[in-house]
Amino acid sequence: MNPTIDYYNLNAENFIENTQNVDMYLAQDRFLRLLDENASILDFGCGSGRDTRYFLDKGYQVTATDGSAELCRRASVFTGIEVKEMMFEELDEIDTYDGIWACSSILHLPKIELLPVICKMCMALKDSGVIYTSFKYSDFEGVRNGRYFTDFTEDSFKEFIAKIPELTIEDYWITDDVRAGRSDEKWLNLILRK
Repeated sequence: MNPTIDYYNLNAENFIENTQNVDMYLAQDRFLRLLDENASILDFGCGSGRDTRYFLDKGYQVTATDGSAELCRRASVFTGIEVKEMMFEELDEIDTYDGIWACSSILHLPKIELLPVICKMCMALKDSGVIYTSFKYSDFEGVRNGRYFTDFTEDSFKEFIAKIPELTIEDYWITDDVRAGRSDEKWLNLILRK
């Protein structure tokens, strides 16, 4: 049993309502500027399918995965492509993607599981590929509102990612939560380069 996956299966409709139409274009375009036209992107933990659809509409080759069967079903309908039901630790591709987009997704892993998953993400990237990922901005780790979260600050993430020398932090920025009523929440956004 995975309480976080259970949460998304049970709350899929509400989660999609709160996230599918959220404007993420500043982060999306910052990521896409680092990729060539028609680049291959893995949307790793795609949730509602919002970002997959944005990337598809821009002409990119997108593979989308999520651990929640219910979110996969709904995101497949929304995006028009099959979204693969997969846990993060099941990623096993090598040198496949130009970019990996992990927006508010891998933050649900405990630190002890997060490091090996980021190693797998690195292996799935082509040389010079980029990862975008985001975490809530704090030093908290544990269960919050029925889901597990690992939060980071820029300093704690720098220390954490130093264990994977193949990846460097190319860019990072802090943003307010863009969802209604959540502007007091801060996010750490990161671009990592292989």
